[in-house]
Amino acid sequence: MKKYAICGLSGRAFNMFIEPLVGKYGKENRIAALLDIDPLREEVCKERFPALRPVPFFEEKAFTEMLDKIKPDAIIVAGRDDTHVRYILGALRADIDVITEKPMVTTARDAAAVLKAEAESKGKVTVTFNYRYNPYHRKIKELILDGKLGTITSVDLNWYIDTYHGASYFKRWNRMRAFSGGLSVHKSTHHFDLVNWWLDQTPSEVFAYGGLYYYGPRGEMNPEKGENRYCGTCHVKKKCRYYMRWQAGDPQDDHVKTNESQHLLYTDYRPDACIFDEEIDIEDTYAAVLKYGKGALLNYSVHFSAPYEGYRLAINGTKGRLETQEYHAPARVPFEVPEQTIDYYPLFESKETIRVVRQPGGHGGGDPLLLEELFGGGDPLRNYDILAGAEAGAYSIAAGEALWRSIKEKKPIGISELLHTRQYT
Repeated sequence: MKKYAICGLSGRAFNMFIEPLVGKYGKENRIAALLDIDPLREEVCKERFPALRPVPFFEEKAFTEMLDKIKPDAIIVAGRDDTHVRYILGALRADIDVITEKPMVTTARDAAAVLKAEAESKGKVTVTFNYRYNPYHRKIKELILDGKLGTITSVDLNWYIDTYHGASYFKRWNRMRAFSGGLSVHKSTHHFDLVNWWLDQTPSEVFAYGGLYYYGPRGEMNPEKGENRYCGTCHVKKKCRYYMRWQAGDPQDDHVKTNESQHLLYTDYRPDACIFDEEIDIEDTYAAVLKYGKGALLNYSVHFSAPYEGYRLAINGTKGRLETQEYHAPARVPFEVPEQTIDYYPLFESKETIRVVRQPGGHGGGDPLLLEELFGGGDPLRNYDILAGAEAGAYSIAAGEALWRSIKEKKPIGISELLHTRQYT
């Protein structure tokens, strides 16, 4: 029986880790402790999962006491992004394994600290990059491993986050860089990790442009200048296009909830703050070029106020090219969307269209496969690695930080400089 301590009782912790650990994987795994900065989250957690009522709860300041008393085999880190580093470093100092939600941490400096701590520890870090497990993303990896594309020369990746999901980040704690690292870290860590994994390369330099165009006090759709408004009580919400687009209900998402009763589940925190507030200090639009250590180039963009959600991808190599387009959350798209396929173009032969078997579950079917690998033993027939470690987490974070620093400093940013030598201000 393996013992886990859950550090951070977020909605993601409930849905991704606690529910399967008390259910499907409960015979060989046990939740032995719960920890959060907000005591109300214990009540919310145990009301949803009555089987956890006997499990001891620890406040954040008692983290070390919890490790000493419970002696878990591993901790699962799923709280607010900026809290990750203290739990990861504390567990590694105690030679305890760590499973952490992405992003592993929020800064390259903290990522470097994790790499150093892991090298000195008997514990190891696993980062739950569930996008790797999506069947389309695994198929792309397999095509590259099979040599279909030859040597990869360039990647074009354009990601679109719709007005439901995109606006939700600016209602919540993610809107502050101190808490999330910005969306080039919190969200783009997924995207950079995918490309790094597909290519089996790490980025060496980034140059980027971007800014805050849709949200914040200068957002064109702001119905009225003002601060400290919340969707649930806002006097101008019926004039807000972002609110009215989704006010008829709470469109289902893998991990986002924006309905106005959510604030009752937290102490002194509301996840429905106004998307036009002055305190927002992150970007909502990025365009960047990343250079990789083995020569590949990535043209990347991400847009957090789009009419639909999904991505367009093209990968070019010395033997061919592949293209695919995904429409995520089709129920939120106000038009008919085509089935996702992967189009493979050999350099001198006819195009091949590849259809991939879809799988149920969150993040395009990635979540159940990740959980099986974490708690059930994984797939013995797969001949390549998917599960990510601390190094993968570190490079995805450094790439994301390099984006926003390049925008601020108006120059290319070296990844090695960020991870190893940069002096921070």
